[in-house]
Amino acid sequence: MTIEEKIQASETRIFKAVFPNTTNHYDTLFGGTAMHMMDEVAFITATRFSRQRMVTVSSDRIDFKRPIPAGTIVELIGTVSHLGNTSMKVRVDIYVEQMYSETREKAVSGEFSFVAIDEHKKPTAIIK
Repeated sequence: MTIEEKIQASETRIFKAVFPNTTNHYDTLFGGTAMHMMDEVAFITATRFSRQRMVTVSSDRIDFKRPIPAGTIVELIGTVSHLGNTSMKVRVDIYVEQMYSETREKAVSGEFSFVAIDEHKKPTAIIK
């Protein structure tokens, strides 16, 4: 399998409903909750690509372009965006959909950096 095919095969899509217990006093999704969901999707994507132990080492710029209201559906899409020797970057976009219409727009995007580690928790080469 080529690198491009592995990237495509590891793309991760998760849907979630935004319930009131995840929102702030403006009835929009907490930013920290969005970042938590993004890191989880990024971790799954990195692991699906490498099939190795992966740990988050940083999150790059995260842009909150649109508020995510309670009572909507979000889709998180994780894609490997850069490969290094022991590290990779995963881009995660969050799209928000109204429950009762076809409206869909990008709300949040960001990148997360991961490092592959061995059984001694030391960086190890990503098997490409």
